[in-house]
Amino acid sequence: MTTHTVDTTQELAAFLRARRERLDPRDLGLPSRRQARRTPGLRREEVAELAGVSVDYVVRLEQGRGLRPSADAVDALARALRLPPVERAYLFNLAQQRPRSADKPATTAPPPLAHLVTDLSPLPAMLLNHRYDILAWNREMTRLLVDFDALPPSQRNAMWLCLRHPEIREFYVDRERVVREGIAHLRAAWARHPEDQTLTDLISEFMTRDEEFARLWAERDIQVNGRGHKVMRHPDVGVIAVDFEVLIPLQDPDQRLVIFRPADEESQSALDRLCAR
Repeated sequence: MTTHTVDTTQELAAFLRARRERLDPRDLGLPSRRQARRTPGLRREEVAELAGVSVDYVVRLEQGRGLRPSADAVDALARALRLPPVERAYLFNLAQQRPRSADKPATTAPPPLAHLVTDLSPLPAMLLNHRYDILAWNREMTRLLVDFDALPPSQRNAMWLCLRHPEIREFYVDRERVVREGIAHLRAAWARHPEDQTLTDLISEFMTRDEEFARLWAERDIQVNGRGHKVMRHPDVGVIAVDFEVLIPLQDPDQRLVIFRPADEESQSALDRLCAR
C-alpha cells in the first residue's frame, strides 16, 4: 500500500462538494424549486447565495482550479455549509488560512473540565482561559497560591496576581522569568484574538500601571512554554519547587489546564503540611 502527499487544492474541492451534498435544503429554510434536484444536498448557487460569493467562485473552488480563498471567504463558506468547529478548522487548514475565532472567549469552566480539576487532587491544578483568567481550581491550588474564592472576579487572573497582588508579587524566586513567560503567552493570545476587547483592555492596564510589564512587553517575546519548573517562597511552609505541565483540551483549545507536581521530596513534604493545615 502506498501513500501520497495530500493535494490540498483537490482535497478542498472534494471536501466542499461533500459537505454541500450533505445538507438538506429544507433544514436551511430554502424555498422549494420547481425543477427536481438531480443530486443530493444544496446547489452551488444556493451555497454561493448563503456565503455571499459568486456562483463562478464556488464552481472554481469545487473544480480545484488553483484558487486560494481568503480567510473571510473560508469563514463565509464554513457558515454557509454549517460546519461544526472541527470541520471548520479542517477547511481553514486546507485553504492554508488561520481560522477566525468562532466563539466568544470562555468566561466559565465547562463542567467536565471543572470536575477534572477537582479530580486531580492532591496535585494542585487550575483551568485558565487565553487571558489567564482562572476559571476553576482545586483545594491544593488555593493552599499553594491564594484563596481564589476570596478575590473579586476581576482579580482572578494569573497575570494580575503576579503583577499586582501584594503577596504573590514576591512569591516566585525567579520572578522575572515567570512574568516574562506570562507576557509571551498574553502576546500570542492577543495576536490570535484581536477582537477580544477585554484582553486588549487588560494589557493596556498592565502597560500603564506596571513598568516591569511595559518593559518586557516591548521585547515582543512570543515563546510559550507547555512545561517547566518554578520555585516558590511560601510564607507558611518555606520553599516549594514544582514542575508544571500545561494541557490544551481538544474541544476547548483556548483553555489551559495547568498541573503542578512537587519537584522533590522536600517540596512534597511542604505541600503535604500546607494542605493539612
